[in-house]
Amino acid sequence: MTDGRENVGIVIVSHSPLVAKGAADMVRQMVGDSVPLAWCGGNPAGGLGTDTGAILKAIEEAWSEAGVAIFVDLGGAETNSEMAIEMIGKGRASRITICNAPIVEGAVIAAAEASGGASLARVVATAQELSPS
Repeated sequence: MTDGRENVGIVIVSHSPLVAKGAADMVRQMVGDSVPLAWCGGNPAGGLGTDTGAILKAIEEAWSEAGVAIFVDLGGAETNSEMAIEMIGKGRASRITICNAPIVEGAVIAAAEASGGASLARVVATAQELSPS
């Protein structure tokens, strides 16, 4: 059995740790261990918010040479995810994309696509089809 490390990884970033964990639980139930998956949520004090260091750690946990798709809930999560991507270094940063898609539905559909071995571009495109035009 493979651990999915050849498939695109998924990172879920929410201002709420409960939302992030819940979305990750849904992904795991849908695709098992076929994709690398990590989540983070909340600020270091335990309240609502996001933390660049936690996002960076989640990217590392979900890292795949095929790339990583990040799903965010609100603007601050996107901004901190962008900062984390900058911190990771140019070589790997080029294989990380923040998806403009609903966090739960997007992460689930992206993980299903990734579990079949789809490219990062295909995984992101599939998830972003869920976004209103």
